[in-house]
Amino acid sequence: MQQLRLTRTRRVALIGLAGALAVSLSACAESKREEGAGGGSGGTMIFGAAGNPKLFDPIFNDEGETFRITRQIFDTLIQNKPGTADLEPSLAEKWEPSNDGKTWTFSLKQGVKFSDGTAFDATAVCFNFDRWYNMKGAAAQSQMIYYADVFGGFAKNESDDYSDPVYKSCEAKDPATAVVNLNKAKGAFPAAFTLPSFAMQSPTALKQYKSDEVTQSGDSFTYSEYANKHPVGTGPFKFDSWDQGKGEIVLSKNDQSPSQTAKLDKLIFKVIPDENARKQALKAGDIQGYDYPAPADYGLLRNEGEQVLVRPPFNVLYMGINQSGEAGEKLKDVRVRQALAYGINREQFVKSKLPEGAEVATEFVPKTISGYTDEVTKYPYNPEKAKQLLSEAGATNLTLKFYYPTEVTRPYMPNPADVFTSISEDLKAIGIKIEPVAKPWNGGYKDDVQKFGKHDLHLLGWTGDYNDAGNFIGTFFGRKKPEFGFDNPQLFQALAAADASPAGDAHAKAYQEVNKQIMDYLPAIPISYGPPAIVVGPKVKGLVASPLTDERFNTVTVN
Repeated sequence: MQQLRLTRTRRVALIGLAGALAVSLSACAESKREEGAGGGSGGTMIFGAAGNPKLFDPIFNDEGETFRITRQIFDTLIQNKPGTADLEPSLAEKWEPSNDGKTWTFSLKQGVKFSDGTAFDATAVCFNFDRWYNMKGAAAQSQMIYYADVFGGFAKNESDDYSDPVYKSCEAKDPATAVVNLNKAKGAFPAAFTLPSFAMQSPTALKQYKSDEVTQSGDSFTYSEYANKHPVGTGPFKFDSWDQGKGEIVLSKNDQSPSQTAKLDKLIFKVIPDENARKQALKAGDIQGYDYPAPADYGLLRNEGEQVLVRPPFNVLYMGINQSGEAGEKLKDVRVRQALAYGINREQFVKSKLPEGAEVATEFVPKTISGYTDEVTKYPYNPEKAKQLLSEAGATNLTLKFYYPTEVTRPYMPNPADVFTSISEDLKAIGIKIEPVAKPWNGGYKDDVQKFGKHDLHLLGWTGDYNDAGNFIGTFFGRKKPEFGFDNPQLFQALAAADASPAGDAHAKAYQEVNKQIMDYLPAIPISYGPPAIVVGPKVKGLVASPLTDERFNTVTVN
């Protein structure tokens, strides 16, 4: 049985850049052990988070601030090698597919326990897979974004938005061998097994704290006691507390972690929504690191002795278009969507608002991803052409409700308000009336645009989870979604066929052809590819920056 690695074509530049990120980043905090405790381990690190987490049950999550925390608590069967998009063992020491790609056999690490003492074994693996597949309730299923994108559907779909399930069954062949059976092969595997949503969780805790209880009241979702207070994994840290009033999440060392025992005693995430406030907190020593510093601050931070690590671009920012919203009838006309694309001065936006190394996006797949092609229809800035297309479509008096998030900084969107202002001013210049709607990222924004489709336009983006085009365009456009409000069976089928195509050149070529279709259909507008940075203080060491923003704090030490 051989250990498999990603077989997708890689860009050498990506791996080189990502490898460069693995230099000692100083990511730990000043030691709190001030009374004669020498050495490099122990102590506490405080990291400035850009926003509140959604919850701590990763299967119901799809946003980065939450995953930053759950990655420290949970392990996946396979993980990405730090600093790269390569695969390496985690809870599974080896993995092997059948010849037809419908069966995956995992050889598991032995002697591993969850932090509550529950044994991690093949039975626990199957419990997790079966839990996801058998999830009941429309509210719960609607929150399982990653599961639906990868596995298609459930044992009983409670929405027409889901397809036939990819997952079939799981067999605990023996305590150290789990066999996952699929109804069809998917090119996303094995890389998709690294997704933090598919982390292994303690069956004991999941049952004890009624993990599957998800309720919806109007636009709001309420999650279980497990998701808010009792997440249990095998990761290097374990959950201690979440003080929502103070915006503080406390994790402590998990001494039962299988092979990645943390060197820190405690890891604290302190929510500081304002980027400038995070910078001041770092300078004052109140925190020891934060993510997504403002591009204009890179030089200043370095001059003051802070360590600024810039990741290679592995993301895309886009302006979403909802063809089923209030202005949906107009937005269904491809000429109107083309007008929006021609009306945005993306070159000026990238030069003025994004860090050095950012590029205008010509499609929804970054250049570093297998499946990218330069042979797509392009929409260079041309406001006169935009006005002409609006006139031809009878949409010269168009009013659009444009949503943008607050209380967040994303890798592809350093300052959402600045991004909104730049793009909305361009759209106003071609005659479109903009109605701005600002909502907190985890306080209604994502649900409004991704669950309820209340918007006409919105800002969002994506940081890749693994090196495959399907993780981008398949996630966005692989099925009917309220975010975009269109139903295009031909496009859905093309994406499904690309996903099922054999690894290698055929797989990449299939996605290149789909990329061409997408940029002709134009369900949204790609804006930019950005290289986000992470910054830590001068006394911290050991954090490896990841192009996937998959930073783990188990290697962090106190200087």
